[in-house]
Amino acid sequence: MTAPNAVATPLLEARALTFYRQDEPVFGPLDFRLHEGEVALVEGDNGSGKTTLLRILAGLLHIDEGALDWRGQPWRRIDHLGDTLFLGHHLGLKGDLSARENLAVAAGLYGARDGRTVDGVLSDIGLAGYEDEPVRRLSAGQKKRAALARLLLLPATLWLLDEPYANLDRTGIELVNRLLTEHAAEGGAALVTSHGAVSFLNGEPKRVRMHA
Repeated sequence: MTAPNAVATPLLEARALTFYRQDEPVFGPLDFRLHEGEVALVEGDNGSGKTTLLRILAGLLHIDEGALDWRGQPWRRIDHLGDTLFLGHHLGLKGDLSARENLAVAAGLYGARDGRTVDGVLSDIGLAGYEDEPVRRLSAGQKKRAALARLLLLPATLWLLDEPYANLDRTGIELVNRLLTEHAAEGGAALVTSHGAVSFLNGEPKRVRMHA
């Protein structure tokens, strides 16, 4: 993947970002830049705050100290609804709804990418024939695919993926790699945590190292 112009305004920039829990720092001060077209691996030991960082960027937790900019301007979650898409351990799917219904709700809230349809992305993601099955009846891998389908459907620029390879077989892992590669090629960006082998980039991936 071609490295972005070093002088280009970053899509996302963190400066001295710090998060506390019960007055103890979970991580920080943390500095990093992420440009359009970049996929970065968030590294750190268990408990170092990798998931916490993604939840902050998703607007689920507050920033205690430091600054966060989006395209050179102070970041406020309320201004960027739909710009970021978080996929965590909890997949955000309603079990009594089908995969089709779950995606339709998401698209109703945030819109859909040009040329993308609910049925089309479900087919692309490997769930053809399971569109109307209640999510609670799907296997763990199928549920993960249903959540991954949101990446194809929704027009978010920044993906925040916490262990996206979990519960996937080899074909599913290759699918995640393809989604990340295509997203970056189209000018998107992603922050990814993973305990497995990192193979989603050609060459050495960019890294964000967590530290307390």
